[in-house]
Amino acid sequence: MRPAHEAFPVGRGRAGTAARPASAPVRPLVAESWRRSERARVSPDGAARVELDEEELAGHREGHPLAAVMPLIRELVGAYARDGEHLLAVCDAAGRMLWVEGHPGTLRKARGMNFVAGARWSETAAGTNAPGTALAVGRPVQVCAAEHFRRPVREWTCAAAPVHDPHSGRLLGAVDITGGDGLAHPHSLAFVQAVARAAESQLAVISPTPPATGRPRLTALGRDEALLHLAGRRLRLSRRHSEILVVLAHRPEGIGGDELLTLLYEDESVTPVTLRAELSRLRGILGAELLASRPYRLTEDVDADFATVDRRLASGALATALAGYAGPLLPGSRAPGVVRLRERLAGRLRAALVDRGDPGLLADWAYSAWGEDDLPVWRALASAVPTDRAAVARAGLAALDAELASGATGLQRRAAHTRR
Repeated sequence: MRPAHEAFPVGRGRAGTAARPASAPVRPLVAESWRRSERARVSPDGAARVELDEEELAGHREGHPLAAVMPLIRELVGAYARDGEHLLAVCDAAGRMLWVEGHPGTLRKARGMNFVAGARWSETAAGTNAPGTALAVGRPVQVCAAEHFRRPVREWTCAAAPVHDPHSGRLLGAVDITGGDGLAHPHSLAFVQAVARAAESQLAVISPTPPATGRPRLTALGRDEALLHLAGRRLRLSRRHSEILVVLAHRPEGIGGDELLTLLYEDESVTPVTLRAELSRLRGILGAELLASRPYRLTEDVDADFATVDRRLASGALATALAGYAGPLLPGSRAPGVVRLRERLAGRLRAALVDRGDPGLLADWAYSAWGEDDLPVWRALASAVPTDRAAVARAGLAALDAELASGATGLQRRAAHTRR
């Protein structure tokens, strides 16, 4: 790794000169990070810059959302860091260290490279490092020894995972474990990822709903009949009214009657009169002020759970997106517009899970009611799980492969079970 690192940043300072490709031992994640570090003109021999003095740091900590979960993070990591002579570090979304705690001797040693509270360790400021690179790529990262871009950091190994707001998906910062060669193990990455997920779960408990906006809230994931929270009321909607609200919530700009008819009904013989009758009944439940016509639209923004999951997924907050996914969107609906939305959201989640390759997240999906027959996820899980724990996943994959080969589907199996 060290010769590869020395050979890598040859293009620095020379306009139009490309960096030499990384040699074979360099992981793609690390090589891409080195390229970003070089483009940001990070000096291989420099040190992180302290940006916040004590007063600024205290104010920034006090007002930061992660302050609320620091007791939990300390409970999970504190003793582990002290006993193992490691450091626990938590930074904000800009890579500024808010807390750096742990073994006293390791803390003293870390000051030599400015791994201290108030210093910026973003990738563009400090080169390849676990917290900075985790923020840059939006997923857990482990950086070992000579994989660091800066030479003074090569004696260290670190693992970090980003933490997101569980409601909006906004990146809040990262939690990191830093120490010596003892951390150069896959368990370190899994551990810090579990801590980040626990922090996100705790944030969701502390603030179970976003700040009150007065907007209606629609819950349609994992339910055939949606729930609507409206002006202090909790309404359970019929299947058809659920489909109408889901389609209208997805299209806030409004929909013409003819298009809405095609999005709601498979049967092309259904007439506009039928649709108008359903809309009239729905208007009687919701109130005329919420449901407008010409085009049909909702007059207020609706906080829909499926839209929230979609936003989290788009921001890269896969763990919180999966946590908010209570199941397929109106799973019993056959309305073309709902089916399209349902398949799109599930497909995007599945693709993100397979691409991320995180065993814990893959298992959450594979062992769910909707993921038990999902062959791509089971294949990804069998490949991602460590060898000593892969037997169960491989057995599940083999059973699913055999079932599909025999022509049986999950739907047929559940139908047979229902008949029994």
